[in-house]
Amino acid sequence: MSVKIIAAPLSTDMVTSLKKGEAQAMEQIYKDHWADVFDSACRRVRDKDVAQDITQEIFISLWTNRQRLAIKGSLRSYLQAAVKYKVINYFKSAIVKDKYQEDMFFLAEGQMELSAENKLMVKDMNKEIDEALQALPEKMRQIFRMSRMQEKTIREIAAELGLSVQTVKNQISAALKMLKERLSYLPFLILILLFI
Repeated sequence: MSVKIIAAPLSTDMVTSLKKGEAQAMEQIYKDHWADVFDSACRRVRDKDVAQDITQEIFISLWTNRQRLAIKGSLRSYLQAAVKYKVINYFKSAIVKDKYQEDMFFLAEGQMELSAENKLMVKDMNKEIDEALQALPEKMRQIFRMSRMQEKTIREIAAELGLSVQTVKNQISAALKMLKERLSYLPFLILILLFI
């Protein structure tokens, strides 16, 4: 009696299966590549929580965009390129956030002189932001406030509310999308206020 040896599927087969929407292919890709992606992100950002978030975002994006995937070369190379892209975006957003917080601090402390018209615009923007936050579903609003205003980590929020980490991430992502759609004009107005 002869024994057939079945070779493990190649990554191209996995990608093909993934594009067809086969959840098993996604699970296998996740198992095969999660540690490598996480380690790569962790080496670059030197923060395990941030690296975990980046890793999760990459795999969520891989699944969400599976039908449009255009992978040239190996899946590993594609995932490593995704890590580089996410890390660059993380650092860019951190720099912008720091600059924004610094400028907002000066505004809040009254160290940046605003005209009467600009003061009225700031008041209107704050009102718009409050209204947009109030329009979010209650649980989503609570999670978003804990994340952005209380600066709690996703794990802390999940533990405090008895939710899965993924549920918290999904709620934050959905809140950001809704706020972005409703407040898409605000970054432009903030720039006008800060630099005029």
